[in-house]
Amino acid sequence: MNEWELIKQLRLGDQAAFKLLVETWQDMVYNTALGIVQHPEDAEDIAQETFVQVYQSVGTFKGEAKFSTWLYRITLSKAMDHLRKAKRKKRFAFVRSIFGDKDEQVIQVTDFNHPGITLDNKEAAATLFKAIQKLPDKQKIAFTLNKVEGLSYQEISEIMDTTVSSVESLLHRAKTNLRIWLEDFYPENG
Repeated sequence: MNEWELIKQLRLGDQAAFKLLVETWQDMVYNTALGIVQHPEDAEDIAQETFVQVYQSVGTFKGEAKFSTWLYRITLSKAMDHLRKAKRKKRFAFVRSIFGDKDEQVIQVTDFNHPGITLDNKEAAATLFKAIQKLPDKQKIAFTLNKVEGLSYQEISEIMDTTVSSVESLLHRAKTNLRIWLEDFYPENG
């Protein structure tokens, strides 16, 4: 079934088409979300939310961009929303702890596990991904799509709805920031 046939069947509410959609795109959606939020359970939740939104809003897909571009946009939007909510919860928990509510547990960063990271590279990967989390949102998205997902500058520009030169600039700034932050961890690379 080609992309447009799949979209047509999804618009008709075909459950088999939805199952095919999930089977075809679940790894990409999960890995993209995981690259942004860095928590497997959260990435699973985001993937589920993404597919639910795709199913509910496939009627609004106009085909002006590739279906994969639209799917990346939804995934990234869900992942960034999740990060914003987590930051608000973290700030609220911190404020509550200041004012004496010791029962409130502050959200802790868990160990990072990505399916593409081998066991002997876990420490380096965890350090890198902690540094990536410090990047401004647009730099984080561009860097993740390029270095983790392996997308071209052109694909990233379509997903982020910006120019290729803007993507190049975002990636350059992201690499510069990461180089500064990771200097102590990788001193031999300067």
